[in-house]
Amino acid sequence: MSDAKQPANRVIIAMILLALPALHGLALTSVQPNRIVPGDAYRLMEIVGLGGALLLSLPFVAVLWLAWRPSEKRMRVIFVINIALLMALPWALALFCMSFVDADQPYARAGVGPGIWTLLFLLLLILIELRTRLQLSKGLQNMAAALVVGSLSLALISGWLEPLALAREYAGRREQFAAAVLYHLMLVGAAVALSLVIGFLLALLIRRLTRLQTPAFSVLSIIQTIPSLALFGLLLAPLAWLAARYPLLADLGVKGIGWAPALIALVGYSLLPMTRNTFVALEEVPPDVIESARGMGMSPWQVFSQVRLPLALPVLLEGIRITAIQAIGLAAVAALIGAGGLGTFIFQGLGQAAMDLVVLGALPILIMALIVDAGFSALAAYFRRGVVHD
Repeated sequence: MSDAKQPANRVIIAMILLALPALHGLALTSVQPNRIVPGDAYRLMEIVGLGGALLLSLPFVAVLWLAWRPSEKRMRVIFVINIALLMALPWALALFCMSFVDADQPYARAGVGPGIWTLLFLLLLILIELRTRLQLSKGLQNMAAALVVGSLSLALISGWLEPLALAREYAGRREQFAAAVLYHLMLVGAAVALSLVIGFLLALLIRRLTRLQTPAFSVLSIIQTIPSLALFGLLLAPLAWLAARYPLLADLGVKGIGWAPALIALVGYSLLPMTRNTFVALEEVPPDVIESARGMGMSPWQVFSQVRLPLALPVLLEGIRITAIQAIGLAAVAALIGAGGLGTFIFQGLGQAAMDLVVLGALPILIMALIVDAGFSALAAYFRRGVVHD
């Protein structure tokens, strides 16, 4: 993007036109005397008054004006404002907690209202748009992420966010939360590892026996369409029978409920993306490269391990990324059959009408998915550059 003014950025304008009503019209926070009694919702005017509300609207109005006739410099200013707003959010919550939550009431808590979540979502969408338009360097992106994460970390360390309902829920379940995160990661890791091995071998078999391609992918597609709860129900009876018939399996924890049906279901759902991506990755290697390798006297194993597999690795990593993200989300549903994990908090919160407990379970799942997405995308890009350079 040059310094010349460009047509109005409709994406950013639309986001700001949604953000301003959310800022003023939706409840930003709430205060509850305890976990059970409904709290009082607070809008912006009720928190800072008319003057403060107008003052806090200025950054959004500035972004709206800059996006109307954007240039590269103006878009960079929008980027700075956007990062500053993201950094300010946790401190705004901290100030609210200090001002509105009575320290003499140990069970009082402040809730994050729909206004805050909406603003956070819209600011992140603007950030994605800016990243695309400005083609930001990795260093600048990392610095911006470090500033936002650092601001949130400092607010948490300060202790000013302790009155938040989310923090209260975490404080009462520290050990359970840590165990649930670890169990969730183990379940997802085992499912992805097993699906990688099975999917890789299945893709090799399909490449060798092409007549199996259509029926194999049809079966995997059918498994993918079965609702998760229905699949858990289908697995319950046979696994319970196996546990009753073979005590060793029961001793290992294989039964109708628990980790066994959850793991089998996750592997089943993961096989289609893993197998398809592996098959496509191996098939898309240019034939002339394979012929050149054979002409150099390479054995079939050398051609596969030193030529075909390295060239297929970027696409294969994309398959692992898709599979891992899918498994992270689906593992939450497995809590319904006693598999544990972060889904336990989600369903407990739904049963108790405690939305902050739901968020306590859902937020780590979202963070895991984002980390996996960013990590495998970066890894695939790295190997893709290596293939191009070679």
